[in-house]
Amino acid sequence: MRKFDCKIPMSLIADTHGAEIAEAAAVLPLMFMILLGIFWFGQAFSIYGAISRAAADGARAGSLPYCATCTGINTITQYTANAVAMVQNDLIASKLDPNLVEYPSPILNFAACPWVQSSTGCNSGASNVCVQMPVLLENGNAGTGLCGISVSFQYPFQFWLPFTTLSKQRIYIKASAQVPRPNR
Repeated sequence: MRKFDCKIPMSLIADTHGAEIAEAAAVLPLMFMILLGIFWFGQAFSIYGAISRAAADGARAGSLPYCATCTGINTITQYTANAVAMVQNDLIASKLDPNLVEYPSPILNFAACPWVQSSTGCNSGASNVCVQMPVLLENGNAGTGLCGISVSFQYPFQFWLPFTTLSKQRIYIKASAQVPRPNR
């Protein structure tokens, strides 16, 4: 039986000495930046999903005629309080600080429902959640449409990507949802 000698020529070893270290030094910082970018954009996308869900839940809660401590007919203030409370509860459940919520910029522009005396400005009370109701959501034939509620706000997010223009830059992630009022 013949034994193979696996000897690498010395000239080949001398040619590649240190090349791996130089390649790693060039590639690893770029790879690290890509991984950090994936992480921070993933965080931003997670926050976007949470605040979008909070806005949708707030709009649904504000469209329902429910107030546990109220007597008689619910007012716009009570519907607004229901919407804001649901947004805040969803943000807390998502481990986001409801105190960081800000008015959307610009505020969404809706037409007022023609058959209801209303204002399309933000009704929010002490929070920074913009609740607009009753507003015209869809324009049908001859000025008819669905009357409903709109909930919108923005939430700050700060990236950390060293050596880029995004490093420690604050952006605002916006969320809005509209729900038609149920027929009574």
